[in-house]
Amino acid sequence: MTAFRTLDQADVKGKRVLVRVDLNVPMENGRVTDATRIERVLPTIQEIADKGGKVILLAHFGRPKGRDPKDSLKPVAEALAKHLARHVAFADDCIGEAAQKAVAALRNEDILLLENTRFHAGEEKNDKAFVAELAKLGDIYVNDAFSAAHRAHASTEGVAHVLPAYAGRTMQAELDALTKGLEAPTRPVVAIVGGAKVSSKIDLLENLVAKVDALVIGGGMANTFVHAMGLNVGKSLAEKDLAATALRIIDKARESNCAIILPVDGVCAYEFKAGAANHTYGIDAIPEDQMILDVGSQSVERINSAINDAKTLVWNGPLGAFEIAPFDQGTVAAARHAAERTKAGKLVSVAGGGDTVAALNHAGVADDFSYVSTAGGAFLEWLEGKVLPGVEALRV
Repeated sequence: MTAFRTLDQADVKGKRVLVRVDLNVPMENGRVTDATRIERVLPTIQEIADKGGKVILLAHFGRPKGRDPKDSLKPVAEALAKHLARHVAFADDCIGEAAQKAVAALRNEDILLLENTRFHAGEEKNDKAFVAELAKLGDIYVNDAFSAAHRAHASTEGVAHVLPAYAGRTMQAELDALTKGLEAPTRPVVAIVGGAKVSSKIDLLENLVAKVDALVIGGGMANTFVHAMGLNVGKSLAEKDLAATALRIIDKARESNCAIILPVDGVCAYEFKAGAANHTYGIDAIPEDQMILDVGSQSVERINSAINDAKTLVWNGPLGAFEIAPFDQGTVAAARHAAERTKAGKLVSVAGGGDTVAALNHAGVADDFSYVSTAGGAFLEWLEGKVLPGVEALRV
């Protein structure tokens, strides 16, 4: 395991600390509708301020092309102040005179949020001149935005090579969890991968079969595998042109001694709508005019049995169309089972990805998993075995 520099090694007292956070929160009418990402960065901000540092927050918001008032971070500064229960100053630029004046006015323990870094083209280009302008504002750099760590941008990676760089507490928790999940896991390791399409998760599946002991494939993507094995999937969502890819992944799993667990039965309906009449069929007896919308009870038993055998579970993607009852039952049952094993101290469970977080919240067990990552793209790229530039810059 490679160690990362953390706040434990940083002396922040009296220092200007540039902290990269993820404040890209959903907003409606100028109000934050989900404060999860704000809540995640509070411990790092509070710790630096309490230790006498001057906290200067860097963040992006949306995908603006140049300066755009609707993508200003100013309303987020107000929401952040409420959650911190302390004043948060705001500068209407992240570089230049406005930023420099705001930083110069800071006293120890003060907190300042700089305007959206993506208002400048130099952010996404990781432009050296822009990096230098940001670095001028701080003495130390702390990255607490794992969710943006897969991007080699100025504020996520560039500054880390110019100033002494450390992982914030949320970044540290994420890296600890991910190391326990795949890099140095307690075996056996089981991965559950669901969701609609194989095409978006080819790299992920190919990396996982070489690293885990068993791979559960669910959701719409399982239909592609079932079809590849010569079985009928009726009107189910399936990427039939990826049959050869599915077979290649199965072969690779066999070579790596990774068991692939596919559904043995499916909950089928004529239409995808709430409360639709449905019936469970064996996977080899799916009717031509119906679609598979969830895994059946026998499949759930097999999945739960694999979870029982595991010491570590990595989960990305739901097992069925969980957004609509009754097609949420497979995902909910497996999630609750994994949560029980985790609470009993028998399983380390790491989950991530937008749909996955929503599914675990729906099952009421997000708080019972060992770690739930809110970082969609970065979590997926890590599962795919890719190098994350923002993380690499923090290695000791």
